[in-house]
Amino acid sequence: MAALSSAGRTRYSRHLALPEVGLEGQQKLAQASVLVAGAGGLGSPAALYLAAAGVGRIGLADFDRVELSNLQRQILHSTADVGRLKVESGRDRLAAFNPEITVETISQRLTADNALDILGHYDVILDGSDNFPTRYLLSDAGVILERPVVYGSVYRFEGQLTVFSHPAGPCYRCLFPVPPPPESVPSCSTGGVLGVLPGVIGACMAAETLKLLLGVGESLIGRLLLYDSLAARFQEISLSRDPACPRCGAEPTLAGLIDYDEFCGESEEADRALQEAVPQLSPQEVAGRLEELTILDVREPFESHIAALPGALSLPLAELQDGLKDLDAQSPIVVICRSGVRSARAVQQLQAAGFSRVWNLTGGLHAWAETVDPSMAQY
Repeated sequence: MAALSSAGRTRYSRHLALPEVGLEGQQKLAQASVLVAGAGGLGSPAALYLAAAGVGRIGLADFDRVELSNLQRQILHSTADVGRLKVESGRDRLAAFNPEITVETISQRLTADNALDILGHYDVILDGSDNFPTRYLLSDAGVILERPVVYGSVYRFEGQLTVFSHPAGPCYRCLFPVPPPPESVPSCSTGGVLGVLPGVIGACMAAETLKLLLGVGESLIGRLLLYDSLAARFQEISLSRDPACPRCGAEPTLAGLIDYDEFCGESEEADRALQEAVPQLSPQEVAGRLEELTILDVREPFESHIAALPGALSLPLAELQDGLKDLDAQSPIVVICRSGVRSARAVQQLQAAGFSRVWNLTGGLHAWAETVDPSMAQY
């Protein structure tokens, strides 16, 4: 192993003081590599702590750009970075934080076509993603490549983490054999998340990653750690490999990677097809008919505090069926949401209930802000 520089010995002196790390362990970290999938809420603190710890090569995989609404929790980025690719912003921050490490950027979406080639160059995969297709993809790839996947997720005030795809433990499919329906699990943009929560879980993910690289301590392999920030309480659930798991079970039936968008029922094509399957009005058409239309907003109430159309009737999608009795089936109704997907599902429900004069706002309030009212907040 290459010797630590004089500056390195100073930078990592508190590590060198730990018998479990010491000079040999620090050199091991310098030779190690971690792929951080997602440079957002979880990936931000995890990447910062991995860089601070001296992990020699860190890959950042993300294809999104920094948005103002990210900065409440994504501490890898700053206000000046809004509009930049997250991997570029993250690379600059990590390089400034620790110039002794190498930061690699992957500004493309991880898919079944490229995941094995990309992930195979790293020792550990850190899953900071926020969607089911990527979680299944990373776990499956980890099993195939024999790379541990440090997994974390957050929602509102609660978080969880574990280590998947290790030979000694289960994979993601063992815990979630079947993905939930896309509409059943709100995202952070619609459900919210306490800004500090990803910091807690992301830091724990970094700790698990360092333990794996150093070969010290008791890993979360086979254990799911749950954190409730409101109760200030950690809990632990034991996990075991499912013998019937199609990926890591006794007789696996999945050999390679699959189409994860199709498997999870999530894709831009599916969203477009859903919207195209119902009657639509463009933002400009709605703007010209505001006086005669009933505006039905099926977002969550808190979203209306961020952006709303004047006079809109609020009825969250989950409550729509019970609220049908309060709607006039003869009145022309245009249904709105953030992006046009939830509202398209609402239109289908209304049509099934006998509403014939109902339309979806094409593209939702995002399209409204872009084409009608640029002053409207986007989130």
